[in-house]
Amino acid sequence: MKKYCIITLLFCFAFIACNSQTSGKQGIPPAISDCAESNIIEFDTTTNTIHIFVALCDNKYQGIAPVPSKIGNGRDPANNLYWGRAFGIRTYFKNSNDWKLLKTQKPDSIRLERLIFKHVTKNYYIVADVYNGRYIKQYTQDFLKSTAGQLKDTLHIGNTILGMAGNSRLVAYIGHNGLMDFQLTEEYLNVDGEKRDAVILACYSKSYFLPYLKSAGANPLVWTTGLMAPEAYTIHDAIAGYISGETNEGIREKAALAYSKYQKCSVKAAKNLLVTEY
Repeated sequence: MKKYCIITLLFCFAFIACNSQTSGKQGIPPAISDCAESNIIEFDTTTNTIHIFVALCDNKYQGIAPVPSKIGNGRDPANNLYWGRAFGIRTYFKNSNDWKLLKTQKPDSIRLERLIFKHVTKNYYIVADVYNGRYIKQYTQDFLKSTAGQLKDTLHIGNTILGMAGNSRLVAYIGHNGLMDFQLTEEYLNVDGEKRDAVILACYSKSYFLPYLKSAGANPLVWTTGLMAPEAYTIHDAIAGYISGETNEGIREKAALAYSKYQKCSVKAAKNLLVTEY
């Protein structure tokens, strides 16, 4: 199996080029927060949070086939393939009729931007964090710690406290599959008995992430069997099924239909790529 998602990235660039719009010294980067008791504030369990983790596409620090520098700069969210372009998370969800942007934050030099959305009719929130592409390893670790409940955090929006990371109901990984570039030696064992839902839109995510999600006790709603373009329409429509109470198979169906539509492939091919459960 090749290490580089060459076919996907070249196709992705050609497609987006016709449709796009743009809306120091390396040290040890900080984590979102440790899961120490003192860092966990009691949050409103009647709200439902979806935490989307995105790592910016990065020609320099990720094992990808190079894309044009403007969309492959891992320090430039506004123009990045996975965030600011037409089918990046930021632009696509801001243009969605289903979600309203409540707040934009700039947490630190690792998480370059955070967006908080509220569903227009249901009590669901999305917290989307985009990571500097240089720190894709920490991004991957933070995601896996969240699936296991090892990493938890909260966020204030007005009088509401939202659960983030391991305090959210659903965690999603969007972008390049970092496990193609490096190995993780840490264990991500579930620490609290909670079963979190997960979506991983990255090349060959099922084969690479399966042992980690099993240890974490997570429920994989949608992940992949091959090369793919991790664009926002797939997670957007998967979330639509999720908040409507669809089964795993129903959520996967919505994701596959969106992928088929935008990538102009058959529904059968999309379903072979996007699978659910173990």
